[in-house]
Amino acid sequence: MRTATRGKLARALALTVGVALTSVVARPASADNLTDAMIGAYNTSGLLEQNRALLRAADEDVAIALSALRPIIDWTVRVTQDYNKSRTSGVVTDNSPSRFFTGVSLSQLIYDGRASLFGKQSAQETVLSTRQALLQVEQQVLLRAVQAYLNVLLAEETVAIRENNVRLLGEELRATQDRFDVGEVTRTDVALSESRLAQARANLSDARGNLSTAQAEYVNAVGRQPGRTAGQPSLPKLPASENEAVNLAARNHPSILSAQHQVKALDLSVAQQRAGLGPSVRLFADVGIVEDFDDDDYSNDARLSLEFRQNIYAGGRLAAQVRRAMAQRDASRANLLNVQKDIRQGVADAYARFQTATASLTASTERVRAAQVAFDGIREEATLGARTTLDVLIAEQDLLDAKLSEVGSRTERSLSAYQLLAAQGLLTAERLGLAVQIYDPTLYYNLVKNAPAQLSKQSRDLDRVLKALHRD
Repeated sequence: MRTATRGKLARALALTVGVALTSVVARPASADNLTDAMIGAYNTSGLLEQNRALLRAADEDVAIALSALRPIIDWTVRVTQDYNKSRTSGVVTDNSPSRFFTGVSLSQLIYDGRASLFGKQSAQETVLSTRQALLQVEQQVLLRAVQAYLNVLLAEETVAIRENNVRLLGEELRATQDRFDVGEVTRTDVALSESRLAQARANLSDARGNLSTAQAEYVNAVGRQPGRTAGQPSLPKLPASENEAVNLAARNHPSILSAQHQVKALDLSVAQQRAGLGPSVRLFADVGIVEDFDDDDYSNDARLSLEFRQNIYAGGRLAAQVRRAMAQRDASRANLLNVQKDIRQGVADAYARFQTATASLTASTERVRAAQVAFDGIREEATLGARTTLDVLIAEQDLLDAKLSEVGSRTERSLSAYQLLAAQGLLTAERLGLAVQIYDPTLYYNLVKNAPAQLSKQSRDLDRVLKALHRD
């Protein structure tokens, strides 16, 4: 009687376990995929908007620097009251005329040793550096979206595995209780099953909490709530060797290119400060009308002057500015070396992580295969009465743990692949071919690089661009 009961319970439990292990979580056809996550992040990132605005500010610095090479024209209105009292040959004269002046003045730089030109070129290099910094921010935004998507995917699959585990341990508890009722096991066996079920429920609660956390991060990174994920993404095209990856990074990484342009900008800044030690020549012109309030007299007034200026002593300020510019240039050169070394190390680390994750996935897959074979064998032995119910569920638990490890390894491999792309400087919307409107940094620059006047057509075009960008 007891043998028959044991056989029935073992067969029922084996059937329940088999169904649970082969069940697949259904996913809707409209599930979110990794590309959707990156598109959402690119279109809604406040960090990208912030750095695009900083780039436009750098564009305006070029226009400001260019304006130093152009004439400055001012319209002036001036009212003066003179007080003049004199005594000549015993005669006291009190002359206090009131005058009104209106006119136009012009100032034009003729020569400054190319200091203003160097300033303009330095501003242009800063623009190029800022563009590359914007690309690096774009990489950070897209990588965060990748991490958010994969974390949601991992959390969902973990919850599914934990739910299966709770169901199976519930079946185990019921089977153990039935066996206890017929006197085959002791109260200790029942308590052990209850303990394992309670632990499984606690693990499921933790997994659901992790899923909620991952979904909150997804909303922050992507800009909307995630739907059901579409599964593991396909791997991007990766370099065949570490050397190839390092060489690609040296040519393409925006952090390296940004640092290179910054070095050039500060080289030009040094040249600008040195040129400022030399002489400058400036043309001044004034034309206007002077009227006396005391009578109806007026005069047309015009003046043209050429001013040569050479600083002799300025309290050491000019020499200090040159030395400061040189120190900043030297710091930028050292920074470039550090960035290059950090990028090389980052590529090597990312490549090693990907190789490690690939090997780990291979091992985890083999572990799942072996655990599946072991579970199938123990289940068969249980139907013959050679194994207990607890033996079957221990094997089932090993199989679930192996599958959980495999899911984690597969997620880690996908993440490390995109981290390797970012380490090479290739994780950008344009290189990935994302279906987004790629931000063109040259559009705004081309409108402002010639420093258009406020009333010009080009300035009105700028106003329309700013309105399109939702700026006042």
